[in-house]
Amino acid sequence: MQLSHPYQAADEQINGRWASELIAELPERLSTRVLELAERQPQQEAIVDGEVRWSYAELAEEVRSATVWLGSLGVRPGDRLMTVSENCRALVVLLLAASEINAWLAIVNSRLSAKEIDQIRNNCEPRRIFYTTAVSRDASAHGARHGAETFQHTSLGELMISPLADTVTEPVHASGAKQVAAMIYTSGTTGTPKGVMLTHRGILYIASISGGMRHLSQGQRVYGVLPMSHVFGLASVCVGSLYNGACLYPVPRFEAPALLKALVEERITVLQGVPAMYARVLEYLKQQGTALEAPALIYISAGGSPLDGDLKRRVEAAFGQTLHNGYGLTEASPTISQTRIDDTPTNTTVGRVLPLLEYRLEPLGSTDTEAPETGELWVRGPNVMRGYFRQPEATRDCLDNEGWLNTGDIARVDASGELHIVGRSKELIIRSGFNIYPPDVEAVINEHPEVTLSAVVGRQVAGNEEVIAFVQCEPGATLSEDELRAFIAERVAPYKRPCEIFLVDALPATATGKILKGRLRQQAQENRSHG
Repeated sequence: MQLSHPYQAADEQINGRWASELIAELPERLSTRVLELAERQPQQEAIVDGEVRWSYAELAEEVRSATVWLGSLGVRPGDRLMTVSENCRALVVLLLAASEINAWLAIVNSRLSAKEIDQIRNNCEPRRIFYTTAVSRDASAHGARHGAETFQHTSLGELMISPLADTVTEPVHASGAKQVAAMIYTSGTTGTPKGVMLTHRGILYIASISGGMRHLSQGQRVYGVLPMSHVFGLASVCVGSLYNGACLYPVPRFEAPALLKALVEERITVLQGVPAMYARVLEYLKQQGTALEAPALIYISAGGSPLDGDLKRRVEAAFGQTLHNGYGLTEASPTISQTRIDDTPTNTTVGRVLPLLEYRLEPLGSTDTEAPETGELWVRGPNVMRGYFRQPEATRDCLDNEGWLNTGDIARVDASGELHIVGRSKELIIRSGFNIYPPDVEAVINEHPEVTLSAVVGRQVAGNEEVIAFVQCEPGATLSEDELRAFIAERVAPYKRPCEIFLVDALPATATGKILKGRLRQQAQENRSHG
């Protein structure tokens, strides 16, 4: 494609209807369609959470009663609410009830460290925080720390609820393109978490178009193990399932035996995961010496981190079907492209750009003669975020005045219109679907009194990336790797912790003192291949 020339992805048929028609009928709020489906298919199963099974009529009843309950807790239109949570029915109901009363819901993974949760709380300034303690011990610990009270909800299970905070409300917009539905926090390269403001229309565009492309519909049973605190789990899995009348199985944590059991007993039809999840399923099957049983499964896809070609082939052999792939980022609600359900790509393409989205490739500063058609990918469409909450400079850095979002990723588009992600212009590490920014981890390591300097890089492993730290200590320091690990463990979430730490005399640097991360990445990779 011609670099920097904007293109618009073509309209296309999805389940016999044009994408443009589906977009034209998007409601203004996330909750609208679910409440309509309660009238249209009242007895159809909507949510299966452990022993609890709700029909669409029952889910709608829970959402309506939760809106009254939130009002009694002092929640007003325009308020921000926050959940410290893992996947469960309570989280789904809070999301839909917040939509009904025009409140925003910031969904935060309870597995983050105390420091990370507190930074997010301080930026978000929520009216109330809800902790899903019935499914998460981590949520209980954060709730106790914040002085929250335990509440036994008759149908949502045990929760903890923070005291009411004196906060300023946001303006309420009738238009779903302006009204924020949810905030997902991403760690910034500054080390300060950024609240990505996702609109009702943006999330619904993904639910309708991306969900429709997976043939989500009444009767499909979707395994919801991707965290709703991650936009893939929120928009694509949770809202995608419920918008299209399917049944969602919210699962707090991934465990291979539980998934394999659900595939058989619950006859799961749709499975979405990150590459590392599929790798663990294959590992478990091998350990058990058994073949996969998935009698009703019709669609599997990977996202959230780069898909390794070898893993794709092994998963397809075990599952007997195509492992679909896609690409996106939190700021795009998240999907920008995905392979279509009838495609059977043998490479790791991330598919074609979603219908009617605009995209362009900006030439890179360096001239790569090997790949002249690559460039930095920019996109524009209804799924692009409103911006970062209360961080106008960070917003301006990636979102221009005309609504174009700089993905920060280097891409190319082949002759058949397939998108390929070549690399990342940022140093982002994606581990098991979670975004890790090296400066965040480096800042923690550098807090240790015996550390002079550190550099964190990603190391590619099958279907995933590992966090590798190179640490330069003070002269004469006696710091051991184990001591440093314990120090880090107290301060960052488990998925951000380095898999390997190299204590070095000096980090390689330029004359101006800039650390040569490319050399360290190479060294990390070589150490693995030699190890």
